[in-house]
Amino acid sequence: MSMEVDAPISLPQRPLLSQNNATILCCNCGAPIDGTSSAGALCYDCVKLTVDISEGVQREATLHICRDCERWLQPPAHWITAAPESRELLALCLRKLRGLAKVRIIDASFIWTEPHSRRIKVKLTIQQEAFQGTILQQTFEVEYVVAYHQCPDCAKSFTANTWRAVVQVRQKVPHKRTFLYLEQLILKHSAHKDTINIKEVKDGLDFYYSARNHAEKFVDFLTSVAPVRSKKSQELISHDIHTSTKSYKFSFSCELVPICKDDLVALPIKLAKQIGNISPLTICYRVGTAINLLDPTTLQTADVSTPIYWRSPFTSLADVQELVEFVVMDIEPLGPEKGHFVLAEATVARASDLGVNDKTFYTRTHLGGVLHPGDSVMGYHLSGTNFNSPQFEALEDSNAHASAIPDVILVKKFYARKRKNHNRNWRLKRMNKDEGEMLPKKTDQEKMEMDYEMFLRDVEEDKELRNTVALYKQRMDKSKMDGIETQSTAETEATDVEGVPRIDMSELLDEFEDLNVEDEK
Repeated sequence: MSMEVDAPISLPQRPLLSQNNATILCCNCGAPIDGTSSAGALCYDCVKLTVDISEGVQREATLHICRDCERWLQPPAHWITAAPESRELLALCLRKLRGLAKVRIIDASFIWTEPHSRRIKVKLTIQQEAFQGTILQQTFEVEYVVAYHQCPDCAKSFTANTWRAVVQVRQKVPHKRTFLYLEQLILKHSAHKDTINIKEVKDGLDFYYSARNHAEKFVDFLTSVAPVRSKKSQELISHDIHTSTKSYKFSFSCELVPICKDDLVALPIKLAKQIGNISPLTICYRVGTAINLLDPTTLQTADVSTPIYWRSPFTSLADVQELVEFVVMDIEPLGPEKGHFVLAEATVARASDLGVNDKTFYTRTHLGGVLHPGDSVMGYHLSGTNFNSPQFEALEDSNAHASAIPDVILVKKFYARKRKNHNRNWRLKRMNKDEGEMLPKKTDQEKMEMDYEMFLRDVEEDKELRNTVALYKQRMDKSKMDGIETQSTAETEATDVEGVPRIDMSELLDEFEDLNVEDEK
């Protein structure tokens, strides 16, 4: 018996009723809104119109800047350096506003203002939760007034007797060429940035500082670039007996070695044996952290370190002011070379003796690579010269060294120039120094100008010296430039002296203000 089974019948599905959220009308504008998530029965547009999330944030503030050093005051008493429209200045502006801790900063940027208006405008975009589940974003402007306020460091620099430490740099030589070179090293490494005053005194310079650690840092710099010895002293200014607080002024005395480049040096015989058995009669060809000496007859070199020199100090036998001009009659290289020094035998005659007598001198020199017959050369004339030096007297009395004293020692090649060369395409920076109450006499001023001219010539002739200083391109007025462009070729060539070394333009630096840097628009 079979059972009948009904076929499956598909039942029609009933459509589900849509769950509509409760809708209410905005109490201000009557727009329909979701009643379950609405804030205060207001639509989003009405919330933005009625709620101000920037109500607790300042709209105006004041920034203080020192007009002398152009630093900004960061309260309570910290001064910072910030360029216009920089990130550092923007951070300072945001710190000055009260109420930003309660909101979230989305964006901040500067709005351009006139540089002389002494106003800074910042555009801020912030976010904050107005009601539960409702976050608002608002953009507004804040205006800052720039006020001038002198910082304590500048106030001290304009007030007398406010320094706390002084570095007194001295060198007992008859010229200022060493200090001119030291000035260029200080400028290149910005070692003078903490000084509050620089005063020029006899035989040296005084550097004044507002703190002792700045002076100690400068003394360490001098020790790293020049052979100096320093001494420290302190003076009690005030003493508080209740708190045992004492105030001192510190003085650092730095004495440079009184031996300069191109000086003739007579070493003590004992010291000459200790530093490599070099000939006691030498030339100082460079002064760095040690004194570099050269024997021009053998090209042997030796270094006298600062501790060894001050253990048994000695002075130079003759300086560059006693150089005599000679004319090369004949020169023959001997073969040995050391760096840019080439040993040669030369026959020279004094330039003042030409046409008067036929007296010549035979000597060995280290300038075989640059001298040619007919060239002028500067040297020391030893024959017939009296030196007030115990070291030189010991050489004359010595059986081993008396016969080795030459008649002439050549030092450097001489280039015929004008007294002052105004056509240089380069220049050096100078430090702002206080000359004191007494201005230099006319003769002293001429001597200082001559020392500076001789230093510029040394920079032109010595490539090693040029590598240690910063040379800048010469500034020229437009009127001068127009005049130069209209000159003929013959006139331009006539101004250049043949053989005088010139500095290549690739070795010169451009100052930042001369670069004409412009922002891209």
